Amino acid sequence: MIVEVCANSFESALNAEKAGAHRIELCSELAVGGITPSFGLIKKVMESLSIPVFVLIRPRSGNFTFSDDEMDIMKHDIAMCKELGCAGIVSGILNRDNTIDTEKTKELIELSKSLEFTFHRAFDWVPNAKEALEQLKALGVNRILTSGQESSAEKGLALLQKLKDKTEGELNILPGGGIKPENAGKFRSAGFSEIHVSASTIETVIETPKVSMNSAKFFDETIKSYSDIKTIKQILAVTGSDA
Repeated sequence: MIVEVCANSFESALNAEKAGAHRIELCSELAVGGITPSFGLIKKVMESLSIPVFVLIRPRSGNFTFSDDEMDIMKHDIAMCKELGCAGIVSGILNRDNTIDTEKTKELIELSKSLEFTFHRAFDWVPNAKEALEQLKALGVNRILTSGQESSAEKGLALLQKLKDKTEGELNILPGGGIKPENAGKFRSAGFSEIHVSASTIETVIETPKVSMNSAKFFDETIKSYSDIKTIKQILAVTGSDA
């Protein structure tokens, strides 16, 4: 089983490789669901890691309906990732009714070739998962990252299995969301070939008691979140992926 680590920083990316993860999805700001990492971070990671690096292409937080200007930004970011030698792109676009925007998503997929393309968890907002799966199969995505439209992949396991059964080998269903050592083995038993984990831990970096200068709902500069080597190793061991 392939274990992909969602790495939110250079430290997380290094920890993923040290722990034995098979690839990373590189992003920034997991507190808001992840956005595109900076050029400097992507370049540094590409210079330092030997495992495949997929990059999240999402220009802002919020919904997944993007303007033409935001599309231009995404296209430039994909071109940059290709120049830097990244292995894959993680992205996707929805219409205002949360159905797949097939036209814009197709543009991103075409621009991303010859890299792999993962349609990200915008999938968990679509009103008809089976219809969306067929659309993404037709578009030629390599995988769909999804929690099975639940708050965690464990809760969404029934839908994840149904989606996997309907892929007909044309793409992979990549379970992600709340996967940890305690439940990772369930996804291997269910026949999935890959899982997506953050394996995050939190470290206090400002000890002085003080009210955060930012919105406590989204940001707290007194803590740092990063992917933990020990947790990744535990997940690899549970899924039999550490050999």
